[in-house]
Amino acid sequence: MVGVHQTRPAPPGTDAAVHFSLATADVDEARDFCRRLFYGPLRVDPVGDRSRFAFRGDVVALGPITVGEISYGSDIHLEIADLETSYHVLVPLTGLLVSRHRGTTVLADQTRAAVYRPVGDISLEWPGDCRLLSVKVEREALERELDAALDQRIVSPLLLGNSFNVVDAPGRTWVSLVRLFFGELMRGRGLTAQPRMACRWRDMVVSGLALTVEHPYGEEPAGMRGPNRPRTVKRTLDAMHAEPWRPFSATDLAAIAGVGVRVLQESFRQHVGMSPLTYLRRLRLDGVHAELSRSDPWQVNVSEVAYRWGFTHLGRFAGAYRARYGVSPSQTLRERR
Repeated sequence: MVGVHQTRPAPPGTDAAVHFSLATADVDEARDFCRRLFYGPLRVDPVGDRSRFAFRGDVVALGPITVGEISYGSDIHLEIADLETSYHVLVPLTGLLVSRHRGTTVLADQTRAAVYRPVGDISLEWPGDCRLLSVKVEREALERELDAALDQRIVSPLLLGNSFNVVDAPGRTWVSLVRLFFGELMRGRGLTAQPRMACRWRDMVVSGLALTVEHPYGEEPAGMRGPNRPRTVKRTLDAMHAEPWRPFSATDLAAIAGVGVRVLQESFRQHVGMSPLTYLRRLRLDGVHAELSRSDPWQVNVSEVAYRWGFTHLGRFAGAYRARYGVSPSQTLRERR
């Protein structure tokens, strides 16, 4: 049985919510629905007994955010290529989701949400008993919000954490806000029926996410501070993000932090998950990737961009780039114009 519903489109010049629903046992129809509302390069492969497949999706789109409750009814394997234009958060309401993104595995459940950046393939093991809240936020909206909150230069795409706690504040508050927002829009009555109020609520969802998700910048708003991240690490991260092209050595970074090289390296491994120079290399690679992805191949070349981000040995740069993104820098420049 298939049921599809779409509300009447918003009148020209207004910013009103649009609601979509689908219930189907057809895998192709479910995949097309998710591609249309979320991302085009998406694969849905049922695992095991297809007879139990029973997709249910309720989705509301309002300006730069798209929020939905999604379930498949049977175990599936889902793959998504680079999101490119958006950041995304998945919050299981029931069940356990196994998420792989940018070399990190996250077990998302009712205590922890998974976060996805615009760059990097996504692989999901999604069991039949998992129903989740799916929140898509356009890239420019979140970057603009975080840039305003920090009042400093940020690297795009944002170097966000891969998950956050939804049991304690601020994660718990943000998820409650999204669920209330989604539920009110689905019902179509109350204050969210007024476009001005709906847009204010939508903006709260975006700003709330900026205040919830972890990031490596210094001077964070209260909700962003890593509770155990020492000042030495914050100072080092600030310096690297301010001048990622600068030829920092381990000694330089330790001097900025005011500690010895070994102490700084251990602090980074504990609180960032890698050494300072490894983090700096990833920061530069992400900067190159973002610039190549948005550049006209007739106006820039790979060498210029690499040098601008602090890479002086092009052979090593090309190898590190391919290892991180699976393609060469020149291929990114050609294919992502």
